[in-house]
Amino acid sequence: MKKLLVTGGMGFIGSCFIRTMLNMEEALHITNADLPTYAGNPDNVKPYDESERYTFLKTDISNAADVERLFQHGSYDAVFHFAAESHVDRSISHPEQFVVTNVLGTFHLLEAARRHGVGRFIHISTDEVYGALGDEGSFSESSPLEPNSPYSASKASSDLMARAYMKTYGLPVITTRCSNNYGPYQFPEKLIPTIILNALQDKPIPVYGDGLHIRDWLYVEDHCLAIAAAWKRGRIGEVYNIGGHEEKTNIEMVRTILGLLNKPESLISYVTDRLGHDRRYAINPDKTRRELDWKPKKTLEQGLKETVQWYVDNRSWWERVLSGAYREGW
Repeated sequence: MKKLLVTGGMGFIGSCFIRTMLNMEEALHITNADLPTYAGNPDNVKPYDESERYTFLKTDISNAADVERLFQHGSYDAVFHFAAESHVDRSISHPEQFVVTNVLGTFHLLEAARRHGVGRFIHISTDEVYGALGDEGSFSESSPLEPNSPYSASKASSDLMARAYMKTYGLPVITTRCSNNYGPYQFPEKLIPTIILNALQDKPIPVYGDGLHIRDWLYVEDHCLAIAAAWKRGRIGEVYNIGGHEEKTNIEMVRTILGLLNKPESLISYVTDRLGHDRRYAINPDKTRRELDWKPKKTLEQGLKETVQWYVDNRSWWERVLSGAYREGW
């Protein structure tokens, strides 16, 4: 049985990866290392609490002793490092926590993995490390790192640390960089759940600036399948961009979701733009498709319909998040 370590497995993408892998493969045991922060939700992986193939270990990756205990718990065939502070607005108001978690935390994990040995270390990053694009083109794996927010700068720093551990110590690192994810279980601070939940409650939907910022959207389970492919078929030391080829402006996303919910566009409320707001991101996933034999299974139209319906059908999940009840006993 293969043993995997997943950091940040109570979060949106990490929990999806755990659900996807445990449902897809029988001969796996996953250790989920996470810390009770606002974005970690035990409800996301609750069905596996009693599973013999799943273990949760409360871990603060910014604490070296915590990380050392994590690796003393057992040897791992692979480490999947999802744990990160990821909300750009929070990084602008509280940048220090992003440096502590994303840079120092990654260092502690890399150092422990080096000393204890792992089969592969899959470092999960973001397209935001590349900065902003003009009206044409897309980011490739060779695009320069030009982060524009404390969040993206902290992620770029962790990417470079992972690269250094591969080059200096031979740690078997693979880095993946994804475009904007969406899907079930996403924390309400992000754009798509904000649109859905505000619309369901007939509340104003805040849209930054003119609403014409462009993002490339990727269904979260498709992202997780690409990460699994990177583990199994990726080359050590390589970076793989994971994108959906689904570019839309923010205002297009708002209007599409309002249409799916049969809600009026009068709910749209334009607000002052965010500091350092990148105008456009787009990922070129050709290398990933070619080397990992991967491509998204869901179109944006399909994925949005399913995501909106999930939030409609799972009101108790998001009500527990909004009330804070999900943190009771966490």
